[in-house]
Amino acid sequence: MTTTSDIAVEITGLVATIEIRRPPLNFFDILLIRQIADTLDEIDNDPNLRAVVLAAQGKAFCAGANFNNSAPKEGHDKAKSDPAKSLGPINHLYHEAARIFGNKKPIVAAVHGAAIGGGLGLALSADFRVTCPEARFAANFTRLGFHPGFGLTVTLPEAVGKTNAALMFYTSRRVTGEDAFKMGLASALVPQDQVRAEALKLATEIAECSPLGNIATRATMRQGLTDRVKAATDHELAVQTRLRATEDFAEGVKATEERRVPNFKGR
Repeated sequence: MTTTSDIAVEITGLVATIEIRRPPLNFFDILLIRQIADTLDEIDNDPNLRAVVLAAQGKAFCAGANFNNSAPKEGHDKAKSDPAKSLGPINHLYHEAARIFGNKKPIVAAVHGAAIGGGLGLALSADFRVTCPEARFAANFTRLGFHPGFGLTVTLPEAVGKTNAALMFYTSRRVTGEDAFKMGLASALVPQDQVRAEALKLATEIAECSPLGNIATRATMRQGLTDRVKAATDHELAVQTRLRATEDFAEGVKATEERRVPNFKGR
């Protein structure tokens, strides 16, 4: 199993644990998402592996995309500056994200810390999420002057219902681990130091069942999900591309970096 500078894989019986290693916040880019997708392909092709735990080192599970230090400097044209440029082509990133949704074997995400923005999208690519009171979940795109991405316009409403999803989108508020469990965003709530062990326990329970039965049942349960995510990311990308050129997006990123309330102008 491939190990890279950004992820490591540990095998425990019939379960593969993929650990993201970009501490403390585990920001993602296209390289990290591609590495996760490639590793899931390897796991799909290994008959000795039946389930996956997706975990992370550091303080956060995944704090999303790293826009820090990319906001325009004073005197620069905010409308022409692009704080998301460092991510590379987002259409390529979303192509890799769709690959994750298309894998065959069940995934349990061990969310021990923050899952923010695209990091929440990554957590929702899993079938189940195990979390703790200290974790925080947020779709903070509107706080950035942006539009949700990573297929969240499909996956979040399916997980928590349309009203709860809209509330998270419109307010960009952070949801605690307890509230995430109550609304169905997480499948289990345990002490922080037990999150990964509980995720492994659940993945092992899944792996003890028929591999052919689980793969077939999962395919039925998630029928059309990859196509819906692809369609959603096509739309999300179109809107994000338009909003990336606005002053509000530059201001949202800058305000987040400076830990202050953004002063949006609607342009």
